Amino acid sequence: MIHFAGKLVLLDIEGTVSDLAFVHQVLFPYARREVLGFLALRAGDAVLAPVLDQMARDDGAPGFAAWCPEPAGSLAAADWVASRAQVLMDADAKVTGLKTLQGLIWDRGFREGVLRAPLFADVPDRLNAWKRAGKSIRIYSSGSIAAQKLLFGFSVAGDLSPLLDGFFDTTTGPKRASESYQRIALESGVAPEEILFLSDVVEELDAAAGAGLGTALVVRPGNRPATTQSHPRINSLDEIAT
Repeated sequence: MIHFAGKLVLLDIEGTVSDLAFVHQVLFPYARREVLGFLALRAGDAVLAPVLDQMARDDGAPGFAAWCPEPAGSLAAADWVASRAQVLMDADAKVTGLKTLQGLIWDRGFREGVLRAPLFADVPDRLNAWKRAGKSIRIYSSGSIAAQKLLFGFSVAGDLSPLLDGFFDTTTGPKRASESYQRIALESGVAPEEILFLSDVVEELDAAAGAGLGTALVVRPGNRPATTQSHPRINSLDEIAT
């Protein structure tokens, strides 16, 4: 049991509040299947243009026109971008443009009722308990903020988004860099020592600890084995006493 008297609980998603399998066996394959059709359907959509420009910048180009050899808005361009997105997904690339594109694709799936986010059984009650105790709850995931909101807004337990006070993604910085957690503390208005970060990834916890945050390693069924003595281990969020 961990006794946390601080102000802010910062949560990872995959392997912490939701099964890794949902992301890798449901969300990622869905994005793969839908990416070409989505890009073709939304080719002239103004919402998509900045996402494509970000994908270009992630790949070292100044913008979409310099990145894609096909005319913007064409089916050929949609096919080319879809192929590039597949390569990035194969590499599990943690880049902002791809994550934003995936988020837009998942948005349609969630809103059409095709997708629902499973959460570990302890999560809904624990979020409510932390909220009643006056804790702030925020999310930090490599998935886009839009995708994070979908996961909590369309969960199998209903809409849990009112329990959350903020979201952070790769636009804040890499999850394995201490500077990212310093920015989160600053933006949240909470001293680092008043924040507890929960994740299943030791390198992320190391970075958070380097910024002065409290940490705990979340051990869930299906998570990758992790050996560390640097962070307390928990098997359920119920092990965080407030």
